[in-house]
Amino acid sequence: MRDIPYSYDERCRLEFQALISRVDHLFVDIDIDCPYGLPYVSTFHQATFAPLSDRAMELFLGAGYRRNGNCLYNMRCKNCIACTPIRLSPSAFKPNRNQKRTVKKNGDVQNDLLPLKPDIENLELCEKFLSSRYPKENNSSHGYFRDFFLNNIVSSAQIQYRVEETLVGTSVIDIGYNWLNAVYFYFDPVESKRSLGTYNIMHLVDICLEWELDYLYLGYLIDTVPAMSYKRNFKPHFVLRDQKWQCVT
Repeated sequence: MRDIPYSYDERCRLEFQALISRVDHLFVDIDIDCPYGLPYVSTFHQATFAPLSDRAMELFLGAGYRRNGNCLYNMRCKNCIACTPIRLSPSAFKPNRNQKRTVKKNGDVQNDLLPLKPDIENLELCEKFLSSRYPKENNSSHGYFRDFFLNNIVSSAQIQYRVEETLVGTSVIDIGYNWLNAVYFYFDPVESKRSLGTYNIMHLVDICLEWELDYLYLGYLIDTVPAMSYKRNFKPHFVLRDQKWQCVT
């Protein structure tokens, strides 16, 4: 009797079960106020890691985990299930009319892929973004770079977006042989009419196609949070529900 071949996601699920059984004792639950402004206590199920193999990081991403510095986590909130992992298959993605217009509108934007580092220009732009978007929170660009962006467990980089030499946006990404992980994107609030969040995802799709990467992880889709809900406009996309990636067209 011939063996039935497993799908990519099923192979990942089985491998992840073996992996998590070896490291699950490292994870702890951390309760904080919801970072997305929802009226619930957020529970981060997280662990700190040393450098990970490319495949191990791929398995964690495929299981819905996210990276925060050297920590990997998923959400175990008791009263909320709003955070839904979302990813794209770049080869299947079909941009809509608005996304095409956004790319055309930003035809003057130059982009550069660079090492990830907290230089003065990035720190100032990130601080401007945080002050505008999250003014009531005790956030700082130095803290974001130190605790969130920089890490020793995966290969990370930044994409800088410029208009006439002025930095207008920066995308922090993790890179694997078969995947790209969108960690964070910050931009100049003065340039909000450009829809740089959408433009950034369109550019990440192009990078994945150029590098022949099969999966683009976009973090969490949260329908009630505008800064997170726009991701649902990229179709087809896949959301992780009940430990299975489901296609949304």
